[in-house]
Amino acid sequence: MKQDYKFSFGPWNISEGEDPFGPPVRKAFAHADKFAYYRKLGFEGVQFHDDDVVLDIDSKSPAQIDKEVAEMKKVLDGEGLTAEFVAPRLWFAEQTIDGAITSNRASDRQYAKDRIAKTVDICKALDSKSLVFWFAREGSYIRESKNAMLSYERLLGAINDVLAQDSEIEVWIEPKPNEPCDQTYCPTVGHVVGLSYASNDHSRVKVMMETAHAQLAGLDPSDEMGFALAHNKLASIHLNDQNGLKFDQDKNFGSANLRAAFNQVRILELANYGSNGEFVGLDVKAMRTQAGFPVTSHLVNSKKTFEHMVEKVRTWDKNLEQQFVDARDYEALEQAILEHIMGIK
Repeated sequence: MKQDYKFSFGPWNISEGEDPFGPPVRKAFAHADKFAYYRKLGFEGVQFHDDDVVLDIDSKSPAQIDKEVAEMKKVLDGEGLTAEFVAPRLWFAEQTIDGAITSNRASDRQYAKDRIAKTVDICKALDSKSLVFWFAREGSYIRESKNAMLSYERLLGAINDVLAQDSEIEVWIEPKPNEPCDQTYCPTVGHVVGLSYASNDHSRVKVMMETAHAQLAGLDPSDEMGFALAHNKLASIHLNDQNGLKFDQDKNFGSANLRAAFNQVRILELANYGSNGEFVGLDVKAMRTQAGFPVTSHLVNSKKTFEHMVEKVRTWDKNLEQQFVDARDYEALEQAILEHIMGIK
């Protein structure tokens, strides 16, 4: 019996109409009002940055932070939602211009250390077991500006600090090869798994794999998932799509490549992903041309495509597949898969 999947997304995925190349095209939808839409859209998990929980967190006192975290916990409980993870946003503040954990300035690295520690406390208060690192500016614009060996040592130190601060929390790392930094450290799942095994408790250091990020590295997303799954380290996924090697588009899941979407679902099904409570996370953005208030159709459509691909994977003729594999007739295998995805009898 295959399990049903449960889904999550971040509040930044609802309605936002601004991108790096132009001003807002839609009226902003109030942050506090977004959480009432999750269950209506079929989602129960919330992906958080620390400042999604506590707005303008750097300006708040410890008492104010505690108060606002408690208020968010009450909202989540009232809506029947789960905080999947909390990520320290280490790429907006002035102290993170040249990276935070890997900055060449000691004061910037201390800022990062303090903010990460606050995020651990927020995780615990929201009953979330996971802190996510997206190493957005942890890289370099020119190679000579940093020592890569020292930078990886500093990233490992930050991971170990989280593990030491709380004995139950997990560290999930979301790899991405570039943007906003020219080239980032930990660009692939393999880099994350390597850091995990180097940490003080590798059982608590895992991967959060995003479709578009793997594609931007020139890799197949399903293979990246498979590598993490082979090491029992795929903690979560961010599904979307990407049309070529350009900026991170966060297109609807399956919108650019249905075959790749099929294979991502296939590897998840083979591994029985979700049986331990893992979420299927979406990180998709509304088209800039889309009207509405709020705009949510991109979330619904991506979830619908995923569920359709689940049905396709589960109804695929495994005996026929094995016949083609045994005969090494991959030409026939490929055509049969394409016809199955297209619904050709």
